[in-house]
Amino acid sequence: MSRPSWDGYFLKIAFDVAERATCLRRKVGAILVKDRRILATGYNGAPSGLRHCEDLGCIREQQKVPSGQRHELCRGLHAEMNAFLQAAVHGVSTQGAILYTTIYPCSLCAKMIINAGVARVVEAGDYPDPLARELLAEASIEVLHVAFPGAAAVDAAAEPSLG
Repeated sequence: MSRPSWDGYFLKIAFDVAERATCLRRKVGAILVKDRRILATGYNGAPSGLRHCEDLGCIREQQKVPSGQRHELCRGLHAEMNAFLQAAVHGVSTQGAILYTTIYPCSLCAKMIINAGVARVVEAGDYPDPLARELLAEASIEVLHVAFPGAAAVDAAAEPSLG
């Protein structure tokens, strides 16, 4: 029996975190790690105390907004955003951390990744937002794609044009 790599280990935890997501289109999980210790976790869903899309329906789906566009038309926060907010609420520095996420970050999250001082991103799925790739590359943040069992099933569950 072989042990998973550190990247595989933390990515699996990000997929476990994603199970708490309340988004109807795609369940995403993210964790921030530093010195092989989990700093914070996040999953996508409505802000604390507000009704979830699974109760109200999806604004983006109702308006037929394609994946990767018009991020402001959503009740939910992205998993990466929630991980950063959890760190902030608890006074945990993210400087030099690694972000593990079940899908490539969007451009909004990429900007947060840069300003939060994240050193590296490990992701397991594609997301149609070329600006995010451009921003992370310009900021010289290493992004590593890790093929992960089950990631394809998560992406297949989301309609290709939605997200």
